[in-house]
Amino acid sequence: MPARVLSGKAIADEIKAEISAEVADLREIHGLTPGLAVIRVGDDAASAVYVGSKVRTAEELGIASEHIHLDEDTPGRRVIEVVEDLNRRHDIDGILVQLPLPKGIDERDILERIDPEKDVDGFNPLNAGRLAQGYPALAPCTPAGVIEILKRSDIAIAGRHAVVVGRSNIVGKPMAMLLLQENATVTICHSRTQDLPSITRQADILVAAIGRAGFIRGEHIGAGATVIDVGINNVSDISAAESLFAPEDIEKRLAAIEKRGSTLVGDVNPREAMEKAANFTPVPGGVGLLTVAMLMKNTVSAAKIRRGL
Repeated sequence: MPARVLSGKAIADEIKAEISAEVADLREIHGLTPGLAVIRVGDDAASAVYVGSKVRTAEELGIASEHIHLDEDTPGRRVIEVVEDLNRRHDIDGILVQLPLPKGIDERDILERIDPEKDVDGFNPLNAGRLAQGYPALAPCTPAGVIEILKRSDIAIAGRHAVVVGRSNIVGKPMAMLLLQENATVTICHSRTQDLPSITRQADILVAAIGRAGFIRGEHIGAGATVIDVGINNVSDISAAESLFAPEDIEKRLAAIEKRGSTLVGDVNPREAMEKAANFTPVPGGVGLLTVAMLMKNTVSAAKIRRGL
């Protein structure tokens, strides 16, 4: 039997409806409108699309949004000035710096300047440390979204063996910390892991976050596992696409390549995952849609925490 496809859209819509109601209550009861500021530096096309989606979603949910677009050649010190100005503003509850930043700007330096109470991406080292120690913290949006998918799909986490492939500060490490908080037994794998398939096949919950198109194949997946695909990669080669997608899906994928030059695929081979897994998140339509929803949730949480609500 093919895997159950876990719809990111349905879960994201559910979360956004809850946020919209919460924002309306904050406005009516406390006269409070949460505020989100997004800083984008340069003209990266993908970043422009992501920022546009975040700003539109904020507006749809009643969150005040502000998009600050700086030129490609803006020096790092100017970006820091913008961040520090937003730190001081009482009407701004969440600050997000869209990554990647142009070459020459130290991302770590910028992220460390964001007030931890307004760090809705959860990348500030203070929030990362609080997360690692099990204290309340604004958690990175993508890993937090994965937890929501699991919980809202009635997939047990406590006592299960979760394997995370990837150790980035943005996804892999915080994903492991959040799974630990939910009482999973967690293994982290990475580029130096020996005999990766023998480890990933043990997973009840397998999270792939490595940035390599279709890298996780059937041999990596234990029968009946839940496979969460965090990757977002472009595939332009027709023969590669034919090896990744099921016959019923390949026609529209090839049409996408012909029209746009590429089609999206995650870090998991979807054709083989659907044959081995019990549950599977697709790309597109899976985890990615939760990331923006969790950003909105973090913004509302930050607004409440900052005011002691």
